[in-house]
Amino acid sequence: MTADSDRTGGFSEAERGAMKARAEELRAEKGGRKKATDLEKLFEVIEAMPEQDRAIAAGLHTLVSETAPGLDGRTWYGMPSWARDGEILMFMQPAGKFETRYATVGFNDGAALDDGDMWPTSFAVTRLTPEVRKRVVQLLERAVGQDS
Repeated sequence: MTADSDRTGGFSEAERGAMKARAEELRAEKGGRKKATDLEKLFEVIEAMPEQDRAIAAGLHTLVSETAPGLDGRTWYGMPSWARDGEILMFMQPAGKFETRYATVGFNDGAALDDGDMWPTSFAVTRLTPEVRKRVVQLLERAVGQDS
């Protein structure tokens, strides 16, 4: 839970909003939602973000589209994400969503990032500099099994 959770151990407003968004996503999936609708929703979520988060999310979507075109853009808990065969592989937690000081790019367990007994699956991002873009591409290639 985040610092703004109430003192009784409940969820913060942002956490409740994320859970509500996920419930809506699950209901839509049961209704046979199409990939085009998923992508449209992703673009709507990105467009509604504050400028810094929007720049990161849009940049990530471009990198995913170019590097791993087999991943499908969609939302997950109301956040930008990219899935393979319906399973979320990579996601972005915007800083503005939970009022944190940086956005986070994360990978779920379907990503082939394994490196011994311990490896990172989440990365803080404040800007998509050329160096950050290069690192994201490397992670994506590895996550989808394209690394050399």
